[in-house]
Amino acid sequence: MKVGNVIAGQADSAIPRLRSRLRRSVCASIFGAGSVALVAFGPATLAHGQTTLGQTNAAQTTAAQPAGLVGGLVTRQTDPNAKMLVTADELVYDNTRNEVIAEGNVQIYYDGAVLEAKRVVYDRNANRLRAEGGVRLKDKDGTVIAADNLDLSQDFSNGFVNSLRIDSPEDMHFVAARADRENGDTTVLTSGAYTPCEPCKENPQKPPMWQVKAAKIIHKEKEQMIYFEDARIEFLGIPIAWVPYLEAPDPTVKRKSGFLIPQFVSTSEIGYGATIPYFWNIAPNMDVTFSPMIVSKQGVLLDAEFRHRLETGSYSIRAAGIDQMDRDEFQGQPGDRDQRGVVETHGRFNINQNWYWGWDGWLMSDQTFLQDYNLISATTREVTSQIYLVGQGDRSYFDLRAMYFTGLTSYDVESQQPVIHPVLDYSKTLGDSIFGGQFSYDINFTSLTRDQIDLRATSAAYAPLVPELYDGPTNQCDISRIPSGVSLRDACLMRGMVGSYSRLSGVVDWRRTFIDQAGQTWTPFFNMQLDVASVQAQTEDEPWLGTGGDTQLVRAMPAVGLEYRYPFIAVQNWGTQTIEPIAQVIIRPDETHIGQLPNEDAQSLIFDDTNLFEINKYSGYDRVEGGGRANVGIQYTANFNDGGQINALFGQSYQLFGTNSYANYDMANTGAESGLEDDASDYVARLYYQPTANFSLINRFRFDNSDWSVERYEVEGRAVINKQLTVSALYGLYTAQPLLGYYEEREGILGTGTLKLSENWNLQAAARYNLNLDEIDYTLFGISYIDECFGIALSYRSDYTESGNRERVDTVLVTFTLKTLGEAGFSTDVGSSGSSD
Repeated sequence: MKVGNVIAGQADSAIPRLRSRLRRSVCASIFGAGSVALVAFGPATLAHGQTTLGQTNAAQTTAAQPAGLVGGLVTRQTDPNAKMLVTADELVYDNTRNEVIAEGNVQIYYDGAVLEAKRVVYDRNANRLRAEGGVRLKDKDGTVIAADNLDLSQDFSNGFVNSLRIDSPEDMHFVAARADRENGDTTVLTSGAYTPCEPCKENPQKPPMWQVKAAKIIHKEKEQMIYFEDARIEFLGIPIAWVPYLEAPDPTVKRKSGFLIPQFVSTSEIGYGATIPYFWNIAPNMDVTFSPMIVSKQGVLLDAEFRHRLETGSYSIRAAGIDQMDRDEFQGQPGDRDQRGVVETHGRFNINQNWYWGWDGWLMSDQTFLQDYNLISATTREVTSQIYLVGQGDRSYFDLRAMYFTGLTSYDVESQQPVIHPVLDYSKTLGDSIFGGQFSYDINFTSLTRDQIDLRATSAAYAPLVPELYDGPTNQCDISRIPSGVSLRDACLMRGMVGSYSRLSGVVDWRRTFIDQAGQTWTPFFNMQLDVASVQAQTEDEPWLGTGGDTQLVRAMPAVGLEYRYPFIAVQNWGTQTIEPIAQVIIRPDETHIGQLPNEDAQSLIFDDTNLFEINKYSGYDRVEGGGRANVGIQYTANFNDGGQINALFGQSYQLFGTNSYANYDMANTGAESGLEDDASDYVARLYYQPTANFSLINRFRFDNSDWSVERYEVEGRAVINKQLTVSALYGLYTAQPLLGYYEEREGILGTGTLKLSENWNLQAAARYNLNLDEIDYTLFGISYIDECFGIALSYRSDYTESGNRERVDTVLVTFTLKTLGEAGFSTDVGSSGSSD
């Protein structure tokens, strides 16, 4: 039905007041070119129950910039071609007052935003928009504004809102009795409160976990800052702190100059201390953090870090130092000096998608400075200064770096640390087969210099004389304490030679697998390692290297071999079983220059199931397995239909002919008491059991080849119970190895557990029990709470440390987090015992 045409504003030719009653099922389609949401009310033509509103003027179509708590959620960048849709119980055009009025269940949709109110009035004379009664505005990003009424100018540069609530997608919640928008960029919330905590669903009136209430909350958009005046911080509705003034960056800011959350520390040597870091945002890609620490016993520690991000990477420089007031607190320790400090730098830059380079640098006054002032994790035992170049392809890897190590314990002697200049590793596997098999090669170049020989005592040095003073291989070898009749070579291990050592090594490997008609697997292989070395030794090295002069050595170690496997598979209704005999035969010449080549990278030798079938069981290039050897074993695997698995392995290694490398010791006695020094090795075994994804147990054994006594045993288990309790345990038993400096048997157990008490509460515990000494030498207990807006953690740790300053350190750590405001922590030593001296 045709209603007729009425041009708004033509009061002389039309009824002064026209009311068109629209049912909820009837929508008014509004096509507006205005760029500001909800501001498209203008001259209108009404026909056929459809309302078309004209365009706003050019000045009104300028895209708005991101604004503040109120204005920024309404004034926003919009699509100039977006359509506005209005639904209401009735729509009124008052030509006398020049107003457009929507009444009754008003809903306005525009460019992803939705405005709901009982009544919306657009005053075209004043260019103001008023929404009244249960106002709710939801922006397309999910931000919600709720208010009793809203009154804003058409461009939203000025206005006010009464009884305001704002809920953002970032879980930021503001409430205020009134909000005023001034000067186009400032929003003032009167009698306001802020919290990131969600309201309680059962009782929305219940106070949140924490909130900041203020007489005024001022948001300045251009500054991107929020200011709180006459503010108090409440926890569960109870005020816990009052501050006359508080400021914080608004949510749009990722970086902003200002003070950070304070940190606190307490130890027996430095006393109580506090740090209030200041962050200086120099530029979007450059900043400095100043973190001066004031400690009661030692004075002021200055600490600053500069960071700079460039197009291809970033770097940082940090410097910290102090002139100690009371150096006697560190008497007999490395910190017994007036001036202490550190300079630290890191950098990494991408060359392209496959290559990058970088550096790490540390220069410090003494090795315990970082831990004494809590500038590094207490578990860190060393830091590495290095410059590196790394590249990675689909089948290749390149790593070149020069390195220098700095030990952080009082046991470390800096002159015994090597300078590596450089070490190069390159490996590549060819994509195309050669003679039907896979071919790969590795290259390693190592060059190092050490200023002081690094000797460690074997039990032969002390046990016959003063066994009660022997404390394992961390002890320096004191030549003056070696009993008569014991040779220097037997009493001391040489962990590092004094002088210079350079070695270039290349390893090539080829192997091909055949499967015959019976299902037997045959894998012939060829392997060769070629080494060229130059040794500039000193006279101190002679007892271990046999020479103190310059030596050039060449070593070639070709090997050919065959690996055989014959899996027997049985399919059951519960799963499958596989029994697989494995045999491996390797033929090669004897290892040459044993003991003449320094062993710097192959000192860690542990014979177990993981390296039973390795061609070379040494951990590095400096030692190579020689002579003929056979490795045999049998493996059993059961796979259950429900996902469980059992795996077992048992095997032994045999020296078939030639010189047994593991029975011929080098400067570090590598191979001694390893289980490989006899022609028939010790037995090694593995038993792995995983019935479900929530439980696993692995056992590793090494049995003596003559009497089956346990030489080495490890068992590790992990379980998750009802998704709430996670526990793990590790037990280790290692027999004495006098030639390696372990005079007594070592036995211990480490257990950890985490219990999820509820969605927010967690308990954590850990303990390490030294069975030989019948004492617990490490404990950890902790409890934590975390939700969407608040977190707190309390932990207690007791640890025997190797820093040398104290035998045991007891530490209490409290950390709390207020979401969006920051994190703070307090760490204190609650007790210590003994001295390492």
